[in-house]
Amino acid sequence: MMSKREDRRAAARVVREQLAREKRRKRAIWTSVTAVLVIVIGGFIGWGVYANQKAGKVNVPTGANKDGNAVVTGSGPVVVEDYIDFICPYCKVFHDDAKDELTRLVSENKITLVTHPVAYLDRFSTNRYSTRSSAASGCAADGGRFTEYVDALFTNQPAEGSAGPDDAQLISLGLQAGLTEEFSQCVKDKRYVTWAKKVSDDAGAAGVTGTPTVFVNGKKVQANAAAIVAAVNEAGGAAPTPTS
Repeated sequence: MMSKREDRRAAARVVREQLAREKRRKRAIWTSVTAVLVIVIGGFIGWGVYANQKAGKVNVPTGANKDGNAVVTGSGPVVVEDYIDFICPYCKVFHDDAKDELTRLVSENKITLVTHPVAYLDRFSTNRYSTRSSAASGCAADGGRFTEYVDALFTNQPAEGSAGPDDAQLISLGLQAGLTEEFSQCVKDKRYVTWAKKVSDDAGAAGVTGTPTVFVNGKKVQANAAAIVAAVNEAGGAAPTPTS
């Protein structure tokens, strides 16, 4: 038989072994937890990088200029750049006044028209109409009906402070202008929302603070047909055919 001293020693050894096993078990648990946390945190970081990259991606529409911040119409020697916002009432006045002359100058291959549809005036609608209409115009450029769609947007321009046409109405305007279901899907996918921001950011960086703003061969001119025609003539373009 074991003595009482040996019994105590054996009991103490059992306790020590149990404590050691418990310590090893806890260490294994914490090691597993740490590994899981590393994987989870790594996943969050990876997703964050992916999301930021995706958010930072800018799709550029067909017919954009080399800087990717405007839509180009025509290929004439004189460059006319206009900066417009589709909810800006003065832009509608400019558009209605100048569109026939600009169309004529383009068709006669006298100018390259570079249109920047900025989104400066979201605060003047209740549904970010400036951004959404700018993005939709990029979709129209993909469909080869940019000019026609610009005409439709200004014809149906909402009043400042109101809700502009929703996406379904923007799509309907495009279909009426001869665009297809590809345009519809482009608007639904919001393909050019980040492009609208780029157009606006680049315009601001270039010092354009208001709309409409017009440049002819890099020189700022008044936003009306007469001033543009005079500047084109001065820059070397031939005068357009007189309007009947």
